[in-house]
Amino acid sequence: MSAFKARPPVGIDPTGVSEEGAVVYELIRDDIISGRLEANTRLVVAELAERHRSPANAVREALQLLRSQGFVLLVHNKSARVRPIDQDFVRDVYEIGVLIEPSMVRWFVDMATADDIAELEQIQGQIEANNFDDPILHSELDTQFHTLMYDRHYNHLAAELWWKHRELLRALARRYSYTLSRRSQVIRDHRELIRLVQDGNAEKAATLIAAHVDGAGRHVLEQMRAATSARAG
Repeated sequence: MSAFKARPPVGIDPTGVSEEGAVVYELIRDDIISGRLEANTRLVVAELAERHRSPANAVREALQLLRSQGFVLLVHNKSARVRPIDQDFVRDVYEIGVLIEPSMVRWFVDMATADDIAELEQIQGQIEANNFDDPILHSELDTQFHTLMYDRHYNHLAAELWWKHRELLRALARRYSYTLSRRSQVIRDHRELIRLVQDGNAEKAATLIAAHVDGAGRHVLEQMRAATSARAG
């Protein structure tokens, strides 16, 4: 497994917490995504601190971050619980990306340099060389590919919203494997997007990225439905 990790767009703090808080955040988030912490489970600071051998302050930081990203709900302003990760929630998350990314891609196409295009090509080359063999590496490279387009966007609030929801969706996607058809579609979409950026075709690039993000979200939903059916059967 690669240790490579994509960074967020410039000016966006990926965690906003201490080093210890970031470690606990990753651990609790993984427990939520994997199902080890079930929906509506009450999250008690003292219990989590003992479980992860971490200071209570680090756990509190982690829970605040998880709350801001939608993994944790605060009930009656005091009781933290695991948010149900259901199909409606996933749909809401990826639809935000469908709305945001086309506008950001239009902006990128209009200002993209030859160096930007060369970097997209370089990242895409790494994606294809990995060929989905290391799913974590693919996730990081794919995020780097998209982040490059939004890295210098003037609207930091939009970029931060995009990052937050992308991180949430890709964390959920790690539960599942890419189907062969989805793998092929990702490669085709990226290659076509690079071509449209080279051609300066902002409208077609925006249309493509909307379909690409929609496809990613629907793929996760299909995998969730399949997993639910398998458990029911």
